Amino acid sequence: MEFAVVAPVFFLLVFGMIEYGRMVMVQQVITNASREGARIAVLDGSTTADVTGATESFLHSASINGADVVVTPSPPSSAVYGAPVTVAVSVGFNQVSWLPTPMFLGGRTLSATTVMRRETIP
Repeated sequence: MEFAVVAPVFFLLVFGMIEYGRMVMVQQVITNASREGARIAVLDGSTTADVTGATESFLHSASINGADVVVTPSPPSSAVYGAPVTVAVSVGFNQVSWLPTPMFLGGRTLSATTVMRRETIP
């Protein structure tokens, strides 16, 4: 009898912890992926394909697929010495959730942006 009263609240708490834990994990992964992409973007001779490839490779190693990667400026080698280069990564939470239908975060987009200054010989 008591279990019938407590079970819905218990399962709501458990699934909520799973969902928010996954959200924090994915947020950290896309933050690190944008940072890795920005590290490539500020080097001499880097291309948008190089940056996107490094970022997607990092995401793929964490089993995150379908993320959008935006590099500004494109190509990053067009930025002058000291100019900012931005790598932004975003992914819908529905694509990365471990639950079939997220209860609390469904429809949200997780995003991370890293800005670094261009390293080039003036």
